[in-house]
Amino acid sequence: MTGFWENVYVETAASYSVAVLCLILFMTIFEIVTKYNNWNEVKNGNLAVAMATGGKIFGIANIFRYSIEHNDSLLESMGWGFFGFILLLLGYFIFEFLTPSFKIDDEISNDNRAVGFISLVISVGLSYVIGANIK
Repeated sequence: MTGFWENVYVETAASYSVAVLCLILFMTIFEIVTKYNNWNEVKNGNLAVAMATGGKIFGIANIFRYSIEHNDSLLESMGWGFFGFILLLLGYFIFEFLTPSFKIDDEISNDNRAVGFISLVISVGLSYVIGANIK
């Protein structure tokens, strides 16, 4: 049975499954944290929300990319992925803190594409910084 778990196809399927499940969980947490409903806003054509949400999805997936690459076990990958998500979430709160003249969620829900784009870049950029430190 050990050979089964060492098969590259089985490892890939397992990593993929865990990453997708974690992505769903983490996006649910982001949904709770933001004041707007991501998927309703995307459905209604809000490009700022789409960019911010896309950045979060890319950021989480990128963190898992590094986590899977640098860890031998699925459990270690999940642990680093969770830790990376916490740091990404912290980055979201720091962004809000550093812009006291306006509320990030309000601007994004109002389709302020400049704020949505900056949110996307912050998520993507931080995911590379986080990923570079995963061991």
